[in-house]
Amino acid sequence: MGQLQIYAIILAAGAVLLTVYGLMRRRRTPDDIERERREFLNRIGRITDGNVLDVQEVNNDGKCLQLIIYQYEIAGVEYNCSQDVTLLRHWVNLHSCRLGLPTSVKYDPQNPGNSIIISEHWIGLRG
Repeated sequence: MGQLQIYAIILAAGAVLLTVYGLMRRRRTPDDIERERREFLNRIGRITDGNVLDVQEVNNDGKCLQLIIYQYEIAGVEYNCSQDVTLLRHWVNLHSCRLGLPTSVKYDPQNPGNSIIISEHWIGLRG
């Protein structure tokens, strides 16, 4: 067996392994990505004060999304954000959220526009 044949076998085996890995790897859904974002912010986030501006239900391709719209300020910059709380609605009563409701906001110090007001392990809503 020549050296060229050995390289071809190794290359083919590597291609098979990569294909198997790609097929077995679990595809991340948008819900998985959002959950990972909340976990990241819950772990590293800094807390500041904010206010709820509105609660809205939005129909998106036949799926009803529940959004909390809120604002906060970091270093003189005001941020207006929304968080989809559809999967977290059993932790929060959206009907008690009203304009001006004080809330704590967890934000990424490296990217202050990336923030949450609720996750599986933390709730910033007050009152």
